[in-house]
Amino acid sequence: MTQISILGCGWLGFPLAKRLIEKGYSIKGSTTSENKLSTLESAGINPFLLILNSESVSENVIDFLAESEILIIDIPPKLNRKSEINAVSTEMEFVKKIQNVIPSIEKSSIKKVLFVSSTSVYGDQNELITEETIPNPETESGRQLLITENILLQNQNFETAVLRFGGLIGEDRHPVKFLAGKENLENPDAPVNLIHQDDCILIIEEIINQSKWNEVFNAAAPFHPTREAYYTQKAKEQNLALPKFSTEKLNIKKIISSEKIQNVLNYKFNLEIY
Repeated sequence: MTQISILGCGWLGFPLAKRLIEKGYSIKGSTTSENKLSTLESAGINPFLLILNSESVSENVIDFLAESEILIIDIPPKLNRKSEINAVSTEMEFVKKIQNVIPSIEKSSIKKVLFVSSTSVYGDQNELITEETIPNPETESGRQLLITENILLQNQNFETAVLRFGGLIGEDRHPVKFLAGKENLENPDAPVNLIHQDDCILIIEEIINQSKWNEVFNAAAPFHPTREAYYTQKAKEQNLALPKFSTEKLNIKKIISSEKIQNVLNYKFNLEIY
């Protein structure tokens, strides 16, 4: 039985772990909350309380990685607004967190690393974005994700797959809940680039099953209505106050292409859930 360690059993990592257990994998999962350890254990996950910071990592990271062949890293940068504005204040905090784990990975049985990243590494370029597009992050979190991607991809001690997700949505998470009733929203004509939690999980499963390592994948559903059309419709469906968009229309036409995932993994998105 292949064992997988999932660094970050949160919104995506926890249901991913449960799915992989259903498929016959043995799972170790980390959390930063002691209260969540029993939840992970009751789901069949071998739980670890693992704290990462820019100076150190919990000593039990060695046990967390032991006897696993695959490591999935699914922890967001979580940089606050002040950090995004003042890049100096972050002191590369997220990058350092991952760098602190790498020596333990190199000494462990881990042979494959799947890093969950974001399409924010591209910035707001007005074009069709493919994996060949040169990244140009405009936020501090996007910048640190890109640096971390490169550090992992260049490491010769393990193979890495980078998965750049678009805007994350799910049954309990949708941007329309935050946009409902708001006014003067920007970029009404900008296309949406979203990825549902279900597709996220199944894509990760396919990368593992098909052993597609040393690759970078963009993951956003091939479904790109305008922000105004999409969020207005979703607000109506959920009986929420309609969002109002600014008449000063900006011309951001960024579309994330998922063609590589569809062709290389032969993956079909479930557009009905969008």
